[in-house]
Amino acid sequence: MVLFLRTALRNSFSGYGELIQNNLELVHTYSLSLDSDSGIRKDKFLEVPQIVWGLNNQKIAFARACLTAKFLNRTLLMPSLSASLFYKEIDLLQPISFDKVFQFEKFNSLCNGFVQLGRYSDFLNRTGVFELQKGSGRKWTVERDLDQLKQAREDPTDGFEVIRIVLKNPFLWHDHWPVKDYAKVFECLVLVDEFAKEADKVVSKIREVGRSIRSTTESLQNGVDRVPYVAVHMRIEIDWMIHCKKLEQRSHISEICSSKEEILQRVGNIIDLKTPTVVYLAVADTLLEDSSILSGWKQGLLPFEKKKLGVDGIYNKYPYLIQSAIDYEVCLRADVFVGNSFSTFSSLIVLERTQKMIRMGVNSSCGADARWPSYAYNILGDQSNGPQRWMTNMSDSSLGAISYGSNAISCWGY
Repeated sequence: MVLFLRTALRNSFSGYGELIQNNLELVHTYSLSLDSDSGIRKDKFLEVPQIVWGLNNQKIAFARACLTAKFLNRTLLMPSLSASLFYKEIDLLQPISFDKVFQFEKFNSLCNGFVQLGRYSDFLNRTGVFELQKGSGRKWTVERDLDQLKQAREDPTDGFEVIRIVLKNPFLWHDHWPVKDYAKVFECLVLVDEFAKEADKVVSKIREVGRSIRSTTESLQNGVDRVPYVAVHMRIEIDWMIHCKKLEQRSHISEICSSKEEILQRVGNIIDLKTPTVVYLAVADTLLEDSSILSGWKQGLLPFEKKKLGVDGIYNKYPYLIQSAIDYEVCLRADVFVGNSFSTFSSLIVLERTQKMIRMGVNSSCGADARWPSYAYNILGDQSNGPQRWMTNMSDSSLGAISYGSNAISCWGY
């Protein structure tokens, strides 16, 4: 009876639960009519294939699966993520449970009333499983995909306890949801304590190094022993450069690839960047042996990557997915972030930083004194040959610009 009353009381209050209490309000506009007041059924489920590829592609795929389940008024059965970065060898993907990376209960608490995760132990198998195959190819349009989902909300499909979507990875599903819906899901993703503490260690080490290079007479604001740092997500690996060159040719866009020299020059031209300061380089492990990435920086900008910083041992304990998750947190917390607008890693960091600024009442980072600014080094800014200031367009009707990149960015969060 206690459980029943708790559930009834919880469902009687619409909205986003603890998100509102934590001042994380966002005004939602929906591409589709998603009634967030109706609650999510906990006796009907959606099951999706193992989620694959890079960390942030996996986060997008997970959010897309959550929003699809919401549209069907179903609980999403907790999916498997992929610890490694294999694209085709499915047997080498090293599946890892969602709750080994992100906090399961915390997710449901923060996203209460919006989306819901369930465990396979909640599955009673009373009415069986309906397998739903998403179409593919040019003839499978956004409209046809949406029609299929609408039909799945009706009987007889809706009568099944589980709808299992087969074959296609959620990242490749058609996108029907606005940026603000994705942002709401991302806000509910909290790293498990083990990995959050590892990110704390890396950030503490960066600030410790920064403290040692700054004047001992410099006053620290409010007496807090906190030293700012810059994080740069450098995409200059050989495989990335091959990919981005092909992408530039196909899309007829010249602002995708950036050489090391261009990155160094544009970061060095950021206006009002206080020096001396530590510049943390979020780079692939293959670049850790390349000492050239640490040379050529503007005087006052002191570059460190995980090996020079002495924290590579923290990263080496974990598979690719966790290493990327730690680096994501380090970049997210930086006082200044500089990335590539065609990278999902950079794009999702900027999205979260945009949310942070909007919650502070700041809708634009165009001013020189904007707090928590982000930049895209692959796009030339308006001033001093520096990088373009970058905020996510939170009113966009789809996540396409973030999923696949764009050079149509600005310093407005809208």
